[in-house]
Amino acid sequence: MAKKSFYDSNYQREKQDFYGTDPKAIYDLLNKEKFDNNIWECACGDGNLAKPLKEKGYNVYCTDIVERNYKLDDIFDFLECNKSFDGDIITNPPFKYAMEFILKALDLTNRKVAMFGKIQLLESAKRYEQLFSKCDNLKTVYVYSRRINCYRNNNFNMKGKSSTACYCWFVFDKEYKGKPMIDWIY
Repeated sequence: MAKKSFYDSNYQREKQDFYGTDPKAIYDLLNKEKFDNNIWECACGDGNLAKPLKEKGYNVYCTDIVERNYKLDDIFDFLECNKSFDGDIITNPPFKYAMEFILKALDLTNRKVAMFGKIQLLESAKRYEQLFSKCDNLKTVYVYSRRINCYRNNNFNMKGKSSTACYCWFVFDKEYKGKPMIDWIY
């Protein structure tokens, strides 16, 4: 029997759906959007987004459901959280819970929410009915024109292998009302 590779569709997903974001992604986002000085990184993982944000001078509140290789401010399930946050929320949520993370983040802040995810987030009747048809503050979808990778269990040894997934930043702004715009990161 052939050994299963990371790219096989039957490959077992990482525990808690942890796929580390290339830190380049946060710099790309910051080149496109302005954010509040207070940021909550609610699926912090190994700090790939939090570290660059802190280096840029942001006050970053780091949480996750488990502590990995990065010191968190708190450990809890974001989807169970009920405390509001005075600032913006930026993260790469577990894809299978992306819609739930977006809805929860929009509930917890009155500012911006930026979620890194696959372009497929725009698909599915369920996400349309429960999120996009009711939400008129998706301001911009920043689509990567070149591939950017997420690394299984943050294993950067996979670096150099091109992703088959198209990733985007989905930016919601509670002060925005209207149809979303599309822009590209290249």
